[in-house]
Amino acid sequence: MQEHAERYLSSGGKEGHIYTVSPPGYGELQVPSLLLTTTGRKSGEKYIFPLFYGTAGKGWFVVASKGGAPEHPGWYRNLLADPMAEVRVGTETAQVRARTATGAEREALWQQALTFWPPYADYAKKTTREIPVVVLDPV
Repeated sequence: MQEHAERYLSSGGKEGHIYTVSPPGYGELQVPSLLLTTTGRKSGEKYIFPLFYGTAGKGWFVVASKGGAPEHPGWYRNLLADPMAEVRVGTETAQVRARTATGAEREALWQQALTFWPPYADYAKKTTREIPVVVLDPV
């Protein structure tokens, strides 16, 4: 993950925005990725996370799957404490406000997420929590 973020940053977003990976049980996938910068809920420091994403209106969305782990990923907990963040999508950067999608919006975005990263369905089966879908609205 750190190598991916470093390549993304060092190239100015020209590399790393399409991530090629072969998850177990799937063929090679080329997945769009962005860099999400959050503020640490305890430390107040900035943290960068490369995440797969889809588009939602004029913004983006990401999935807080943590591979189906029982707890939410740290970046999602950071956003719950402070929803203001920054994204780098390719060569573009934007300030965003994060919000957790619910209801029909969540379901539509979840279905979209399964098209670019089918393993999300496997992750959902591994956990009892509802995996959050997080919309990143530009501000």
